[in-house]
Amino acid sequence: MAPALWGLKSLVWQKLKSSVFEDCKKEEEWKVMLLDDYTTKLLSLCCKMTDLLAEGITVVENVYKNREPVPHMKAIYFITPTKKSVDGLIDDFISKSSSRYKAAYVYFTDFCPDNLFNKIKSSCAKSIRRCKEINISFFPYESRVFTLNVPDAFYRCYSPTLAKTKDKDAVMQVMAEQIVTLCATLDENPGVRYKSGPSDKAYKLAELVEKNLENYYKTDEKSQIKAKTHSQLIIIDRGFDPVSTVLHELTFQAMAYDLLPIENDTYKQVFKIKKKTTNPFKGKEREAILEEDDELWVKIRHQHIADVIEEIPKLFKEASSKRKAAEGKVSMSALTQLMKKMPLYRKEISRQVIHLNLAEDCMSKFKSNIERLCKAEQDLALGTDVEGQKVKDSMRVLLPVLLNKSHESYDKIRAILLYIFSTNGTTQENLDKLIQNVQIQSDSDMIRNWKYLDVPVISSSAAQQHKYPRRDHSSEETYQLSRWTPVIKDVMEDAIENKLDSKDWPYCSQCPPTWNGSGVVSARQKPKGSYKDERRSSARLIIFVIGGITYSEMRSAYEVSQAYKSCEVVIGSTHILTPKRLLDEVKSLSKPKDMVYIKDE
Repeated sequence: MAPALWGLKSLVWQKLKSSVFEDCKKEEEWKVMLLDDYTTKLLSLCCKMTDLLAEGITVVENVYKNREPVPHMKAIYFITPTKKSVDGLIDDFISKSSSRYKAAYVYFTDFCPDNLFNKIKSSCAKSIRRCKEINISFFPYESRVFTLNVPDAFYRCYSPTLAKTKDKDAVMQVMAEQIVTLCATLDENPGVRYKSGPSDKAYKLAELVEKNLENYYKTDEKSQIKAKTHSQLIIIDRGFDPVSTVLHELTFQAMAYDLLPIENDTYKQVFKIKKKTTNPFKGKEREAILEEDDELWVKIRHQHIADVIEEIPKLFKEASSKRKAAEGKVSMSALTQLMKKMPLYRKEISRQVIHLNLAEDCMSKFKSNIERLCKAEQDLALGTDVEGQKVKDSMRVLLPVLLNKSHESYDKIRAILLYIFSTNGTTQENLDKLIQNVQIQSDSDMIRNWKYLDVPVISSSAAQQHKYPRRDHSSEETYQLSRWTPVIKDVMEDAIENKLDSKDWPYCSQCPPTWNGSGVVSARQKPKGSYKDERRSSARLIIFVIGGITYSEMRSAYEVSQAYKSCEVVIGSTHILTPKRLLDEVKSLSKPKDMVYIKDE
C-alpha cells in the first residue's frame, strides 16, 4: 500500500523518489538497495516493499552484513554518513575483480564529513556513478509528527554530570542539523523562536537552528538565498509542561501506549473467545501493528476510550449489514463482486476485532485501578474539582492514592509529582516523609531529579516556576476524568492567533511577515475574510520539544490543524514519551554516563 497522500510520510517518500530513485532510474534496470540501520527504519516508516519494487528495487540488503556478490547488478546505497556505513560501502569495492556489484549510486541522508568523503574518493571512486546528500535526517513518525535519531538526547541534555561538557554542545548541534533537514523537506525557512526560562537550552538550540538554516539556504542547489517563509518554528524545553508527561490520558492511543505492553508500535494479543464459538481468531496470538496505513486506527486513535468502546461495535454492524446486502443479490455478477470483496471484508473485520480487543484491554486496566486514580490526578493537575471549585488542600487529594495498596509504585510516584507540580514544590521534610511512607526510596530520584529540568521540587522563593497563562477550556465538552488540556495546545493556538508574548517567546531571527502582528497581509494572501482565512493556506507552525513529547501533545497538533485549517501544525522531538519511560529517564539523570542504559527508538 502506497503511503498516505498527505503529511510528513508522504513528503519524505516523494523526496526520496525524486532525489534517489528517479535520479538513477534512467537505465530502466533492476537494482539492489543497501541500507544501514537508520535508513532501514526511515524507509519502513514511509513506504512498503511493493513501493520499492515499483521503483526498480529487487533486493534490499543491510550494508553492515556479509552478502553474496551480484556483479552484474548496480547498487543504490542509501546510508548515513558514518564511518561504519562508509566502511561497508568501501568493502564492497575493495578491488575491481572482487567487487560485489557492477557500480554504486551513493545517497547520504545528510552532510558527509570531508574525512569520510576523501576515504571513499581514495578507495572506490571509479565504481561510484553518483554521490549525493539528500538532507533527510529525521523520522516521519506520523503524518504530523517527527522524531530525531538521538535516543540518548534526554540524558545528554539534562544530566548534571554532563552540564559543562562538550557532550551537551555536541548533541545540540546534531539536533539543530536534523531540524534543518526537516525544514528543508518541508521547503520552509521559518522564523525561529523559543520559550525563555531559567534554562538556556531552548535558546541555545534555537540559535543553532537559525545559524544552520542560514548556512543551508545560502548553499542550496539553486545557489539562492531563500527568504523567510510564512511559517514559524518554536523550540520548547521539556520542563515547560511537566503535568502532561505523568497524567493518565484516556484517549485511545495515549492510553494504550501507557497501560499496555506495546513495543515498536506492535501489540501482541491473545484472543479470549468463548469455547463454543467458531471464531477463527479464538486462542490465537496476533500482532497488531498500530500504523497510519490502518484507516480505522487513524479514525479512532485520538478519541476518548468511552467513544471507542461505543463506536467499534457499530462498525461491526455496518460491515455485517453491507456483507448481508451483497449476499442478498443472487445474480452471477453480484456473486462475482462479492467474491472480490470478501478479502476486504475479512481485513475490515480483522482490524475491528484487533482494535476492540485493544480497547477492552485498556478498559480492563482502567476499571481495575486507573479509574480511582484519574479523579485525584485531574483535581491535582487543574487545581479545581469537577464542579470547578478550587482544591483547598492538595494533600487531602493525594493521601487516598498513597494509602491504596492496590496502586503500583509508578502510579503513586506520578500522583506525588502532580502534587508537587500543583504546589510549585514542597518542603524537604514533606518530600522525605512522602518517599518514606510510600516506600519508594530506591526510586526517589524519579521525583528529586525533576530539578534538573528546572521544575521546582523543593519550594523556595528562587524556585518559583512561571506558569503559562491558560486558555479557558471550561465551555468545551469533555469527560470528567479528562478535563486537563496539554499546555502545548494553548501555545499552538496562541501562536496561530498571534497572542504569544514576544518577551516570553522571543525570535532568534527576522519575524516571518505572516506572524509579525502588524496587520499587514502578504499580496499572496486574501485581502479580506475571517481571522483564520487571513493566512495563506501553506503557513506552517512547527513545534520542537527538547527531551520528548507525549501522545496527548501529538494529538494536539492534529486537533489544532483541524480547527485552524489555514495553518498546518507539525510537532516533533528527540523521541516519543510514555510516563514510565520518562520516569526511568529522569531517574537515570543522576547516574554516571557509563551506568546508563539508553533504549533505542
